[in-house]
Amino acid sequence: MTVQQEAPGGEALEVWIDQDLCTGDGICAQYAPEVFELDIDGLAYVKGADDVLLQDPGATAPVPLPLLTDVVDSAKECPGECIHVRRVSDGSEVYGPGAE
Repeated sequence: MTVQQEAPGGEALEVWIDQDLCTGDGICAQYAPEVFELDIDGLAYVKGADDVLLQDPGATAPVPLPLLTDVVDSAKECPGECIHVRRVSDGSEVYGPGAE
């Protein structure tokens, strides 16, 4: 992806999914198919460059600014509460179950 990957205020964000908590509902892939995809195992994963699924535990993908709202909505609506959006600069979770 070659879009701007910063949230308002200039903060770069990244997203990851905790597959241990993923329920496989696919809500994330419905909201932001450019960022999330269900794999053959029925679990959601983030996608990296060239739409490659990042299947390593804790793998992160940048959150493109045009998709920020969709990614945040995915984290809010996820029944498994497994989507985590954090600042790249300090690793603080800004959206998801661990957000302050």
